[in-house]
Amino acid sequence: MTKPNEVALYEKIEVKRPIQRLLDLTIFFLLISLLLYRFLILRSHAFTYLHTLAFLCELWFTFTWLLLINVTWNPIHYNTYPQRLLKRVDELPPVDVFVTTADPVLEPPLITVNTVLSLLAADYPANRLAVYVSDDGCSPITFYSLLEALAFAKIWVPFCKKYEVQVRAPFRYFSGDLSFDGTEEFQCEWRRMKDEYEKLRRNVEEAAKNVVSPEIMRDLADFSNIESSNHPPIIKAIWENKEGLRDGLPHLIYVSREKRPQHPHHYKAGAMNALARVSGLMTNAPYILNVDCDMYVNNPSVLLQGMCLFLDPTIDKEYAFVQFPQRFYNGLKDDPYGNQWIVMMEFTFRGMAGIQGPGYMGTGCIHRRKVLYGQSPDGANIFGKHYDSELHKTFGSSKDFVNSAAHALRNLADYPNSLSNSIISLKEVATSDYEITSCWGTKFGWLYGSLLEDVLTGSEIHKKGWKSAYLTPTPPAFLGCAPSGGPIPLNHQKRAMTGLLEIFFSKKCPIFNSLFGKLQFRQRMVSVWMSLWGIRSIPEICYATLPAFCLIANSHFLPKIQEPVVCIPLLLFVFYNLQQLLQYWETGQSARAWWNNERMARINTICASLLGAVAVALKLLGLSETVFEVTKKESSSSSDDTESSSDGDLGRFTFDESPLFVPGTTILIIQLLALSIAFSRIRQPNVVEFGVGEVTCSVWLILCFWSFLKGMFAKGKYGLPWSTLCKSSALAFLFVCFCIMQY
Repeated sequence: MTKPNEVALYEKIEVKRPIQRLLDLTIFFLLISLLLYRFLILRSHAFTYLHTLAFLCELWFTFTWLLLINVTWNPIHYNTYPQRLLKRVDELPPVDVFVTTADPVLEPPLITVNTVLSLLAADYPANRLAVYVSDDGCSPITFYSLLEALAFAKIWVPFCKKYEVQVRAPFRYFSGDLSFDGTEEFQCEWRRMKDEYEKLRRNVEEAAKNVVSPEIMRDLADFSNIESSNHPPIIKAIWENKEGLRDGLPHLIYVSREKRPQHPHHYKAGAMNALARVSGLMTNAPYILNVDCDMYVNNPSVLLQGMCLFLDPTIDKEYAFVQFPQRFYNGLKDDPYGNQWIVMMEFTFRGMAGIQGPGYMGTGCIHRRKVLYGQSPDGANIFGKHYDSELHKTFGSSKDFVNSAAHALRNLADYPNSLSNSIISLKEVATSDYEITSCWGTKFGWLYGSLLEDVLTGSEIHKKGWKSAYLTPTPPAFLGCAPSGGPIPLNHQKRAMTGLLEIFFSKKCPIFNSLFGKLQFRQRMVSVWMSLWGIRSIPEICYATLPAFCLIANSHFLPKIQEPVVCIPLLLFVFYNLQQLLQYWETGQSARAWWNNERMARINTICASLLGAVAVALKLLGLSETVFEVTKKESSSSSDDTESSSDGDLGRFTFDESPLFVPGTTILIIQLLALSIAFSRIRQPNVVEFGVGEVTCSVWLILCFWSFLKGMFAKGKYGLPWSTLCKSSALAFLFVCFCIMQY
């Protein structure tokens, strides 16, 4: 109950979408009708491989559609009131911010610098904020860039707060068309800030080219003669708010954990766990915000927004974490690569918020530290009667850190840590072998065993009975760099599908693991839906080959045009695409954006998802290990740069030698050959068994892979490599031979 003198800090509002619900149920009814038709065909015409395969694929589509209805049925929106929280500013809890970067080439330091500057300037008391930068590449350039950023931050942060600047990442702030407030003082300071930022940018870019002065090299002595994959831990407090000033600069700490070839480092999850331990010894804040290096703060009140849900007097212990959506600043018009995820964020994640909460997305998320340490909503933890002794067994050998963890788990405030804590203790918890005798990554912290450490960690938190929240403030909390080109989005998708399949085939498979957890029934269905997402490529590829098989083998798997039952697949096709189109219109996007995402969904499934399945299969067979691939991030100086470019090829699909493009090219060649063979038979109508349905499906697939078709005749990066064409042609030839044998 709320006390009389307390007011709610947020409200939870159900989003009404009656048309979407009606379309969901209509599509589900049509899928059931199609299954019934298929069952009657099998019953009356005996067993056939063609209709059996179609039935199994359609059964899969029906089941996953039912799961999706469950996910999107009760969307929830949160309204927060951070201005009410400002009345309790002295009660605001400390927050540790984790920024992760792994490669100074693929993730330029200037991007990281802008993210850090936007965090240092956030609207939150500086004496309750600490920013930790994890550099998994152990790059002296990244460290030097942070030193340069600190000097600029000392004038940038006061400027932002004095003039209430909204966009506090300078590379974005100075790129837009800003209207001056008319005062001469502001204009002078604005020009000064821009000049200083240009100096910072030049210094960072010159350092990236190894143009560094001897004075600076002395600061980088710890980085001499080291390798990015083989080095000792390096921990440096770049800035400490020693006076505890509320309006000063927050702590800024650089962390590069130890890496040794003989010890697995577990990619991003391992880096996050190292940050948790180091920060536990230095500041031990009860809340942790983690962001990727390219996700800058777009809404300065983001921390206050999140705290509204954690500190609300009505329910202050319900949410384990608050997840903000991923939004992008450099997305191309109409989303040609289908990687801006606007509809998915609005419908899927908002729908999850109406159940037990959204999954953890790996960035833009505020966690309770004690939840990451294994505590349950009822206050219980993973330890038994011998609390202190079990802490030592599970949290590692560092007595200082064990005391810090015990403090966090007991929800005690003002743990007497400081940034000047013993450097020996700090380096001990950042060593590569620290976790060997502990339960880090298995029972608590960011969990290991999948490339998607975020999904795995979030599902385990939900399993304990915790809820999570999905917060969508205006303007968006964070903006990141959208991947561009052809290979990069597909690599993102492949990594996601690989991670989901790793979870599916692990001991923590949500389908079985959730049976013994404290999940709501509908949240169990969400877990099943997410787990099965990784194997969706198999039924989709099988179904995509059915039209071509029928056209080549002169058969059919869909009702013919003269049969009344043909209305079932026809209406299913119409209503499904209508529903998808309405979703894009509802989120303010165009019909072109809908089509781009529709075709990219087919490309991602047939290309990236299949390669992800192959990677996991090889891992299960012991032939290879899955690898976390860092993708290149590019900073755009303006949100309009991409849209106003005169390059006519902007948004055009690019290709390389990657095997990712082989499945899609194969499907395209198969459909082209199938249509050619089918049209050659039209002159003999008496022997034609295939119908309009098969032809329509084949044409639809060709349209979805139109960028691949253009790539067959283009050159350079816009053309399909000869090696890909040869491999795909050979596979298509084998498929055609198989179909002809069935004719």
